[in-house]
Amino acid sequence: MSSTGTPRGPVDSSRVPRYAGPATFARLPRLDEVGRTDVAVVGVPFDSGVSYRPGARFGGNAIREASRLLRPYNPAQDAAPFALAQVADAGDVAVNPFDIGEAVTTVEGAADELLATGARLMTLGGDHTIALPLLRAVARRHGPVALLHFDAHLDTWDTYFGAAYTHGTPFRRAVEEGVVDTAALSHVGIRGPLYGRKDLDDDEKMGFGIVTSADVMRRGVDEVTDQLRQRIGDRPLYVSVDIDVLDPAHAPGTGTPEAGGLTSRELLEILRGLAGCRLVSADLVEVAPAYDHAEMTSVAASHTAYELTTLMTRQIADGSTGPEGAGPGGASPGGTGSA
Repeated sequence: MSSTGTPRGPVDSSRVPRYAGPATFARLPRLDEVGRTDVAVVGVPFDSGVSYRPGARFGGNAIREASRLLRPYNPAQDAAPFALAQVADAGDVAVNPFDIGEAVTTVEGAADELLATGARLMTLGGDHTIALPLLRAVARRHGPVALLHFDAHLDTWDTYFGAAYTHGTPFRRAVEEGVVDTAALSHVGIRGPLYGRKDLDDDEKMGFGIVTSADVMRRGVDEVTDQLRQRIGDRPLYVSVDIDVLDPAHAPGTGTPEAGGLTSRELLEILRGLAGCRLVSADLVEVAPAYDHAEMTSVAASHTAYELTTLMTRQIADGSTGPEGAGPGGASPGGTGSA
């Protein structure tokens, strides 16, 4: 924040070329340069919880590099997000790559510290293991939150090789720990083979509704988004985006790609449709740049984080407490095709 109280925005690209200078998210100031922030963009370079291809530890910096091309006005939401509230890059959380339990504790502590300042978090992973400590920290501040989870996979499995904390288990743990509101849990983009029907049965018992990628294609973005908004109601909302929700044609740079995913346009339009929801924080995970081509995945990820950040800054500027005309409740909790 400047001395006049005006948010400090990105570096002026008419004076400093986009490819020059430090690669902070969207060329925004560092947190130590502004003192405090309304939205903290924070990296978690951790991928020791993956079950297939590693490399997401490099995702945050790849997203930052791709975000150099983001501009200060978002026409899709008719907003200049970096002028509405202070957004700053809080750097990376230094986590132990050899001890998952310690890493989870470190992420949780770092999130607690940032949230205690009043900031909302836009976290760049890293693998999906980090969603659990982030949800713990957010729930301490807001109570159990509605969860909107974009992913090709359920991530509600019990263990992998006996390990309870992996990128495939965070949301089962979140339900078990009571940090999410089981009346408002939704997966979007689910697809691909499973280990068995029990995976779906267990997921439904936890309270999740599923919108598959095929549902988005058949029903359309507007219908799906309306159903999601009804399910979220006026609850505090946490959004978790695994970039593999996108089809590999749009996001090849990820650890567990699955055919038949969303287009980047579908994902961005669904997020834009959440305007007015009480988005308290979000994460974007599983970008693995070693498998990327022409920065396709990191570009899609940078735009996804931009839309989420815009939603948060609009809400901060409006001082709104919930979606207009929306109340608690929503669609039925279970089954493929339900939000």
